[in-house]
Amino acid sequence: MTHPASERRIVAATGPTRPSAPASEPAATPGARVRAWAVHALTASGALVAVAALAAVGAGDLQRAALWMLVALVIDSADGSLARAARVERVLPGIDGRRLDDLVDFLNYVIVPTLFLLEAQALWHPAWVALPVLASAYGFSQREAKTDDDFFLGFPSYWNLVALYAWALQATPAVTTAVVMGFSVLVFVPLKYLYPSKMTRLRRSTLGLGLVWFVALVVVVAFPEWTRPWRLAQISLAFPVYYLVLSLALGGWARRRP
Repeated sequence: MTHPASERRIVAATGPTRPSAPASEPAATPGARVRAWAVHALTASGALVAVAALAAVGAGDLQRAALWMLVALVIDSADGSLARAARVERVLPGIDGRRLDDLVDFLNYVIVPTLFLLEAQALWHPAWVALPVLASAYGFSQREAKTDDDFFLGFPSYWNLVALYAWALQATPAVTTAVVMGFSVLVFVPLKYLYPSKMTRLRRSTLGLGLVWFVALVVVVAFPEWTRPWRLAQISLAFPVYYLVLSLALGGWARRRP
């Protein structure tokens, strides 16, 4: 055992021991930066899709608007996984990809579908459109909009799907307004909803079912008269029901931070 006096002499001679500095993050390669910028460009392209959808709504072409809404859904479903694969936060730390994604999502998941509902005269009164807009403004502004265990907190403003189904099913204004009211309330209820691309359980089966559902929804939107006798729109509702039931089973109530 070294005597304390000897230790003091050693420290005096050599100086105090300092922890070694952590190794710096290696600089991103040009290829990595190109991939990261490409992912951000894909996310931003959703805003252009929103403009195209709004133009179609303004022209009264709801079918074309619905198809653009489906394109936006594809972009939003893909860009998150691509961003994680390209490590965009590390490669381009000056760009806030989450903020960009939220801006585009608010356009495509709130503004476009609510104007779609107005053009379709799907609500009792135009004033009812304030419910999803204001509720979603609250939902998107939450610091815990996504939980630490990768769930959405509160109904994740899937107003695009509400609008598409209201149009495809030719729902009455009474039914559509009731659905809008119910989901607007659920934005404020601390239930956890699945984030499919980040699921740890049943991820492959859920994504597989989601792909089948999306193809069915494309067919419903592209060929409404042909698919209506087959009740394909009603059958496709099985996946949203599955999503809600599984969200309750795997997510349930969220414990808010103190």
